[in-house]
Amino acid sequence: MTDQAAAQESLYRKEPKIHPREVSGRFDRLRKLAVVLLLGLYYFVPWLQWDGRQAVLFDLPERKFFIFGLTLWPQDFIYLALLLVIAGLTLFFFTALAGRLWCGFACPQTVWTEAFLLMERWAEGKRHQRIKLDKAPWGWQKFRRKAFKQAMWITFAAWTGFTFVGFFTPIREIWSNILSFSLGPWETFWMVFYSFATYGNAGFLREQVCKYMCPYARFQSAMFDHDTLVISYDPQRGDPRGGRRKGANRDELALGDCIDCTLCVQVCPTGIDIRNGLQYECIACAACIDVCDQVMDKMAYPQGLIRYTTENALQGKPSRVLRPRVAVYATILLLLVTGVAWSLSNRIPLRAELIRDRNVLYRELPGDLIENRYTLKLINMDDSPHRFNITVSGNEFVRASVSRDLALAPEEVGTFALGLVAPRSAGQGVQRLDITFTAVDNPELSRTTKARLLLPGDPP
Repeated sequence: MTDQAAAQESLYRKEPKIHPREVSGRFDRLRKLAVVLLLGLYYFVPWLQWDGRQAVLFDLPERKFFIFGLTLWPQDFIYLALLLVIAGLTLFFFTALAGRLWCGFACPQTVWTEAFLLMERWAEGKRHQRIKLDKAPWGWQKFRRKAFKQAMWITFAAWTGFTFVGFFTPIREIWSNILSFSLGPWETFWMVFYSFATYGNAGFLREQVCKYMCPYARFQSAMFDHDTLVISYDPQRGDPRGGRRKGANRDELALGDCIDCTLCVQVCPTGIDIRNGLQYECIACAACIDVCDQVMDKMAYPQGLIRYTTENALQGKPSRVLRPRVAVYATILLLLVTGVAWSLSNRIPLRAELIRDRNVLYRELPGDLIENRYTLKLINMDDSPHRFNITVSGNEFVRASVSRDLALAPEEVGTFALGLVAPRSAGQGVQRLDITFTAVDNPELSRTTKARLLLPGDPP
């Protein structure tokens, strides 16, 4: 077969199904703990109540994000942008420090795949039983086990889609609508879509998502250097590989510590051989470390044939895990997180916006008065009702008048007609003013906005 034909075959051939072997160890316990915590938060948080409403709710129709006691409005979009920047820098920081920790322990694809694999093991048994079952002809036993697995997968995926929609529409309301068969079309669409995505990605695509669909696998190498902690096989210690009995003399056999049991390949969720070096398919789940340490213990060899280490350390060179790029990422992250936390803690839950009436520059009123008209949008983002006073500074002769009392209910957006009135003698041309809105019952709840008063005549 020519090289071109072999390449075409590799492109079009069907990928064999990977049956990861069960493993136990410290990294496996950490991964399972991450799965429990993350899935627990995902499924539990939408049911929490806070001050009489859902604690975490992204209410898109009302354009409000409720996060426990905090309400974010469209005017707070800067926080979303900063959150995305922090998430990106966090990914860069941990990647530069210790490789693909995100992929191996916290990525949604990894978390849900672990859950689906657990259900698969409940239904079909251990790795050798699953392989045997897949090769067996269809019969009652195979149908029963496969059907049980599919029932668990579909139920879990449906609950996942239901919970996802529950972050955007009150989850108790959705549940009531499902029971009464009155679920809206958009809720139904997104519930089915996300359920299907979970079912397909975690149940069937699995490692294909990590290997071919995830862009992070492609650009991660740009964030690695020779001092990045990555999962590595130590060839100087392990090679030459070869099987042997426990207690056999390695020196006499001229063999390294690797007994070539291939368990590191069998436990890998992406089916790679870590002994071939660092590969982009590796998601850093550390399952190969756990199983190799167990083999080393049985052979009475030191642990760490496969371990977290740096390329420099493997080559016997000095290694620096804490280095300038890690310090830079950490410093920027600390500044951003501190800044966002300070901003949120000192955030004033009041917004004021003045929109000038562009149809008329100014109006002449009886008594030799000049008026400029504005539309005032006042947003009370607090969870208590407030009445507001207006103070005008910048010209002592200017006073403000509004169409009605500035009283707003909790989280209400009020629209008012506002006029700035001044005698003709107050000046000429453009007068720059500061308009301050202050809550009567809470002087700290105050917001100042800029305004321009246009008076007839040219400025002196």
